[in-house]
Amino acid sequence: MTPQDVEQLFTRSDDSYLFARWERPIVPIVFGVDDATLSTVKGACEAIVTLAGHKMAETDTEMGANLMVFFFRQWEELLEVPDLDKLVPELAPLVERLARSGANQYRAFRFETDGAIRAAFVFLRMDDALAAEPAEDLALGQMAQSILLWSDRAFTTRSPLARTPEGHIVLHPEISNVIRAAYDPTMPATATDPSHALRLAARLGRTA
Repeated sequence: MTPQDVEQLFTRSDDSYLFARWERPIVPIVFGVDDATLSTVKGACEAIVTLAGHKMAETDTEMGANLMVFFFRQWEELLEVPDLDKLVPELAPLVERLARSGANQYRAFRFETDGAIRAAFVFLRMDDALAAEPAEDLALGQMAQSILLWSDRAFTTRSPLARTPEGHIVLHPEISNVIRAAYDPTMPATATDPSHALRLAARLGRTA
């Protein structure tokens, strides 16, 4: 990937550059699925966290869990989750907007005082399109999109996943390299200057 390619992954719709990664260990919790899917989602999370060279934990001292994944049929179901409105600001207007637009997924983040990711909320409305995806593929893609604060348009025209010649779905090698480079200990946990993308790009060749 060129530095320009990397920069676009973190350049938002308003043309601002914003990068953030996790500092605290990730503690996932999954709602609305059976035990098999729960295991699949947590397995995908562990795979992505291992790829990044980051850590998971059994509990977060402040929140209990800090990566919350919700599976549901209708957006309005989120309004019935106790105290979710305290974790996701303006939840009701958000639900109304997402329902009106017909969206089937949304990710919300909370941040540390230094700008690093403090918590992430993954909302998946299981319409026909998402229900048709194998659970392993859906989980891998969502966890890849939760390990960093990507641009809101980073994956509108491309998927973080790729298909091998044998037909297996894997994380796209370019995205894998960006994740590993982003968690390089010498890199900052957050950045707003596009020159950060140059530093990331310089590390891509070392992550293969």
